[in-house]
Amino acid sequence: MHREIKDKLEEIVALLNDPEETVLEKEIKEKLEKIVLLLDNPETLATEQEAQEKIDKIVALVNNASVDPDIDVEYCPPDASGIPYLLITYIVGEYNKPTRKVRLGKTILQNTPQEVANQVTFSIEEFKSEIDSVEMG
Repeated sequence: MHREIKDKLEEIVALLNDPEETVLEKEIKEKLEKIVLLLDNPETLATEQEAQEKIDKIVALVNNASVDPDIDVEYCPPDASGIPYLLITYIVGEYNKPTRKVRLGKTILQNTPQEVANQVTFSIEEFKSEIDSVEMG
């Protein structure tokens, strides 16, 4: 647990020392609250690690299932909503790159990685069809 806390503190120090990064008081406060939560509840660390491993597996499965080179799948950590998501980018042209977020909430993560990957792949196909229909008129 000490290693995880050290890593989180190093993130804060790096954030504060980055001259190009605009540091918000809210961001620092959230990171410090996570450290305090780890100190108070060390078992939450295990669940966070398990969730991250599951998300990594989902991303790998989606990337393996997607054979379209015009589709880019990127994992994004939780945003202001507190829910991690996959950012799907369809590269239609050099200046046309529509995106869609596929949120990975607690309910969807209760499924197996394969089931979630299937749902995400289906969502990607729908997204691609929508963009193609707009592009083609």
